[in-house]
Amino acid sequence: MTAKRILFTGGSGKAGKYVIAYLLEQGHRVLNVDLVALDYPGVDNLIADITDSGHMFNAMSSYAGFDEMESGKGVPKFDAVVHFAAVPRILLKPDNETFQVNTVGTYNVIEAAVKLGIEKVIIASSETTYGICFSDGKTNPSVLPLEEDYDVDPMDSYGLSKVVNEQTARSFQRRSGFDIYALRIGNVIEPHEYTELFPAFFKNPEVRRRNAFCYIDARDLGQIVDLCLKKDGLGYQVFNAGNDHNGAIIPSKKLAEQFFHGVTITREMGEHEALYSNRKIREVLGFKEQHNWKKYVNADD
Repeated sequence: MTAKRILFTGGSGKAGKYVIAYLLEQGHRVLNVDLVALDYPGVDNLIADITDSGHMFNAMSSYAGFDEMESGKGVPKFDAVVHFAAVPRILLKPDNETFQVNTVGTYNVIEAAVKLGIEKVIIASSETTYGICFSDGKTNPSVLPLEEDYDVDPMDSYGLSKVVNEQTARSFQRRSGFDIYALRIGNVIEPHEYTELFPAFFKNPEVRRRNAFCYIDARDLGQIVDLCLKKDGLGYQVFNAGNDHNGAIIPSKKLAEQFFHGVTITREMGEHEALYSNRKIREVLGFKEQHNWKKYVNADD
C-alpha cells in the first residue's frame, strides 16, 4: 500500500500515541493535531482546538512540516483524517461540556475533511454506546454478544456524544459518498497495564462488568486503524474495536450467565470468545490479533 499523509487529532492521548507509532511504522506521514504536542520521533505536531472550526479547516490545509515547502507545488492534500480527540470519559468535565466538545468537535473535523475533499475519515466512537459502562446502576444489555447492529442506548453524556458522532459521520457520508468509519473502541490497554491490572481483574471479575469484559491492546488498535486506511469503498461503517477474547479467565458462556443473567445469547460462541464481539473487523478488515493478554499474564499466578 502507498504511504498516506494522515491528519490525526488527539494523538497525544493514551490510545492515540500508540496508534500514531504504529502508523509511522507502516510508513505513513502523520500530523498530530492536539492541544499538547506528542514527543515521538517522526511525528509532526500542530497545536489546534477541534471545537474551533477555523482551526480544523486550517489544519487540514496546512503543511505538516518545513520540508513540504521545498517542492514549490503548494500544500499537499491529506489522504485521510483519523479523529481521536475528545473529552475521554465522564467525570472529567461537566456533562454539558463533555457533550459539547465531543459532538461539536467531531462535526468540525468531519465537515472540514469532507469540504476539503479528503475521502477517508476514521473517527473514534466507544464501547460506552452500548449503554452498560456508564449506566446508573447495574444494567444488562438486551442481547449478547455485543455487535454493531445493536440498538445503542447510553444514559450518559459521553456515550450519548459518541452516538451523536456516529450519526454525524453517517450524515456526512451520505452527502459526500466518502468512506467514513466509526470505531467503537473498547477499554484501551497499554503494554505495561497487563501485569499491573489483569491479575486483579481475574481475582475480582465483577470490576470488568461495566466494560462487558472487553479490552483492546493499544498496539492492536493501531493495526485496526491501518486496516481501515487500507480498506476502501465501504461507505459508512461502524466497527467494534476489541481483542479476540474477554479480559477474564472464565469461559464466555459462564461469564454471561454469572454477570448478565437472563440475557439472550444470539449465536454460538467460542469458549473464550469476547462478549464484545470483534467478528466484523476480523471478517471485513482482516484483523489478526497480535497482543492477547495471555502473552503477558499468567492466569495461574
